[in-house]
Amino acid sequence: MKKTSLLKKLILDKEILVMPGAHDALSAKIIEMAGFKAVTLGGYAASAASLAKPDVSILSLTEYVNIARNIVQAVDLPVFVDGDTGHGNVTNVRRTVQVFENAGVAGFFIEDQVFPKRCGHMEGKQIIPTEEMVAKIKAAVDTRVDPDLIIMARTDAIATDGLEEAIERGNRYAEAGADLIFVEAPTSREEMLRINREIKAPTKAIQIEGGKTPLLTVKELEDLGFNVVVYPNVTVYATAWALRGLWEGLKKNGSTKHWLDKIIPFDEFNTLVGLDKVRELESCYYKDLFASLQKQSK
Repeated sequence: MKKTSLLKKLILDKEILVMPGAHDALSAKIIEMAGFKAVTLGGYAASAASLAKPDVSILSLTEYVNIARNIVQAVDLPVFVDGDTGHGNVTNVRRTVQVFENAGVAGFFIEDQVFPKRCGHMEGKQIIPTEEMVAKIKAAVDTRVDPDLIIMARTDAIATDGLEEAIERGNRYAEAGADLIFVEAPTSREEMLRINREIKAPTKAIQIEGGKTPLLTVKELEDLGFNVVVYPNVTVYATAWALRGLWEGLKKNGSTKHWLDKIIPFDEFNTLVGLDKVRELESCYYKDLFASLQKQSK
């Protein structure tokens, strides 16, 4: 089954789809090894890990797609990615869809913020007119080659115009052809329940540690009616916390021995990144060479 078709099936299944966030190929590989069915790459995590910069549209489309492509090639899971505002008007949206599809992603989203956008849980957001976003969604739908490529529309209207406007926009975006709707940053269970009762399309929830939306269990989110939940930022938070402790300890103690119980050992890590498979492949190609060398040594 194509990864696009698999992602669509997972979204429409009765069980909520849990998509942990990766910030690079290695973190995506670990998500796969943990047994999850799909992985997401957010602009926040990508910008933080690649540039040590905040999610304020500094990371370019080209830089981001390179990260996404590495993840796609590293795992057998469907990869869902962040298209920001589409990186411009409808012409730019078309280009965004083309490069994402060429990179092999299974789905992506675009949002209705004014460019330069910012993380949905930051203050000071602004949004574009509904009709402009509808045009972007239609352009994205018309551009995709694979009809199963998931296109999600995100609205940040709660922060600027309230929940009623966000729900209205969600339904308009679904009518325009979006496969999945994401209303960013609801602040209560009641708002989350209304989103799912009143938007006539599959919906996504996001869990940002320290953000505006309540942190709920996967089962609670499923019971509220969400089809998908993503955890896009915790990977960089956890990585930064671990590295801070590691390097502060080296500076203080003059050794990394204090961290030995918190790392994947050398041989185990080599297995994680597939060294054994590389060596096996090499031996297949070089078997005649090895046999010849052994004869010469006798």
